[in-house]
Amino acid sequence: MQETTRRKLPFGIAQIGKAFRNEITVKNFIFRTREFEQMDLQYFVKPQDASKFYEEWKQNRTDFYLKFLEFSSERVKWRQHEKDEKAFYATDAWDVEYDFQGLGFKEIEGVHDRGSYDLDQHSKFSGQDLSYFDPETNERYNPYIVECSAGFNRIFLAALFEFYKEEIVEGETRVVLNLPIKLAPYKIAFLPLSKKEELSKPTFELFEQFRKNGISCEYDETTSIGKRYRRQDEIGTPFCVTYDFESLIDAKVTVRHRDTMAQDRIAISELKEYFEEKLKSR
Repeated sequence: MQETTRRKLPFGIAQIGKAFRNEITVKNFIFRTREFEQMDLQYFVKPQDASKFYEEWKQNRTDFYLKFLEFSSERVKWRQHEKDEKAFYATDAWDVEYDFQGLGFKEIEGVHDRGSYDLDQHSKFSGQDLSYFDPETNERYNPYIVECSAGFNRIFLAALFEFYKEEIVEGETRVVLNLPIKLAPYKIAFLPLSKKEELSKPTFELFEQFRKNGISCEYDETTSIGKRYRRQDEIGTPFCVTYDFESLIDAKVTVRHRDTMAQDRIAISELKEYFEEKLKSR
């Protein structure tokens, strides 16, 4: 990879894919399975820079969970490996743990300072020179590796623990997925109040307009408007736009907010600007 891409240190290789583990006892739901999705980063650095980049990656991963995914800070913690669990060749190792409530804190990612052990062993047993030529010092050496290894399945489950809610609204249970806007599969759902063409046609035109502008949207005209709101709540859609009979008169639509269920009456001509502000930097 380094020779093909002509990278200089530091550089990283990241991947996500199917991983397998020789679990003797499969238990604890997804926490002990033989097959799972793994996300892995190997970051290659100069030996003297390993400690610096190790701390940088720990901060990067903290920011990922707290700022990007927006997990609650009290549900995420770091735990350093004890001497008896740390790999003998690792300089340091920490786990990111998430509080799965009734299940307690469980590991979702590991960050490790692996030194040059991996490349040393590959070189030794393969007989291949895997060293890096440093053009600045004219030296050859095996880079040190900072590794971030995370379980996608566990992070996905953590997101459900974090954002899945059930609440009583007007005597009925409302299921809502309070995803941050940037994580929501659909940002806006366009809903005509009825299937009548005088409402469905302009609603679909709005849907197409926003979709073509690169915003992930959904159009739904089946069942009552209340059931459609609930359906969007369950999949985490932050906003619903309802085109009703009044829209034919005042050229306005109703924008419903997922989290508060508050509704705004917005002029159709101002809708684009309205959502640019709501979706900005999210």
